[in-house]
Amino acid sequence: MSLKAILFDFNGVIINDEPLHERLIEQLLIEENLRPNAGEFREFCLGRSDRACLRDLLTHRGRTVTDAYLETLVTRKARAYVEQLQALETLPIYLGLEDLLFKLKGTTCKLAIVSGAVRAEIELVLERAQLRHYFSVIVSGDDVTPSKPEPDGYLLAIAQLNHTFSDLQLQPFECLAIEDTFAGIEAAKRARVPVLGVANTYPFHMLQRRANWTVDHLSDLELDRVQETYEGGVRV
Repeated sequence: MSLKAILFDFNGVIINDEPLHERLIEQLLIEENLRPNAGEFREFCLGRSDRACLRDLLTHRGRTVTDAYLETLVTRKARAYVEQLQALETLPIYLGLEDLLFKLKGTTCKLAIVSGAVRAEIELVLERAQLRHYFSVIVSGDDVTPSKPEPDGYLLAIAQLNHTFSDLQLQPFECLAIEDTFAGIEAAKRARVPVLGVANTYPFHMLQRRANWTVDHLSDLELDRVQETYEGGVRV
């Protein structure tokens, strides 16, 4: 067995934009005449799609949210996100990411993104950061209805990689997911994909209890040692 594909989360792994998302969610709540409460973003939103986050957050507050109005809220937030990014001179891409991607370019590993983010947001960041060419497949929150911690996004990414590369015959246990949240780690594991937890959002010791491997930063990833583990048969 070998490592054939690496599946990256987006928010909190590629771009350090969770604080921005929290501010935008709080602004939406204020516009809905609701006061933001401490801890709600972490409880309802971290690692999950905007649709799932906003639906559950507003339902928790006693609001009834139709599908049509939910799409309106998601669109408003996405528009505000783009405006905020355009105002930044430099995108907050995590240190170590580009070096890792460059190293992976010299291997046979296929790369994909599995995220609950809106596809337009992912494409905007990757194009502006000149990273789009590294990823063969992008699975976004627009492509799957169930949000993480459901495994649907990971399973779809594996299916799309197999469709793109007909001779790959990729299995979940031949992939590595890179995640920063509990919901993301659970989604990968439920898809039978081993997980590297990167401590960008939660402390190292909290991720270590859940992930197969844990690093403080992407630059700490020892790719050769991980690949050796796959050759010996990694357990999910």
